[in-house]
Amino acid sequence: MELTEQKSQTKVLIVDDDPEMRLAMHVRLKANNYAVGFAVDGVSGVAEARRQMPDVILLDLGLPAGDGFTVLERLQASDILATIPVIVVSGRDRAAHRDRSLKAGARTFLQKPVRNADLLFAIEQSLGHKSQRAAPVIYDIAGAPRIAE
Repeated sequence: MELTEQKSQTKVLIVDDDPEMRLAMHVRLKANNYAVGFAVDGVSGVAEARRQMPDVILLDLGLPAGDGFTVLERLQASDILATIPVIVVSGRDRAAHRDRSLKAGARTFLQKPVRNADLLFAIEQSLGHKSQRAAPVIYDIAGAPRIAE
């Protein structure tokens, strides 16, 4: 799907199979002047990342046609796509999936439902470190950001 709101310079690709979640994130991002693109499964997520070259990717883990870990693996295998920061936004169990997501190449893990301020902060943090492949940012139980070790 084409990016919308082209006036903005910062492009965000949302890879999520839940239409309500895509809409909710789209509304939040549009209100903050981000250009937004969409993909609904793992295969189209990688294809759209390659086609759109977004500044950041918001990735669900529970996707058809290749889960989020498969998407992370494919993104990391590409020299060009591996530089795009990925923020995992998932409803899956945080304890079981956060570390695996970060080890697979995600910059940040956010638990659904995600607060608007946390989403925007994670995007800005990821954009600030895009070319540096910095340490991932994680959120503790209280929602406070900290750098992963």
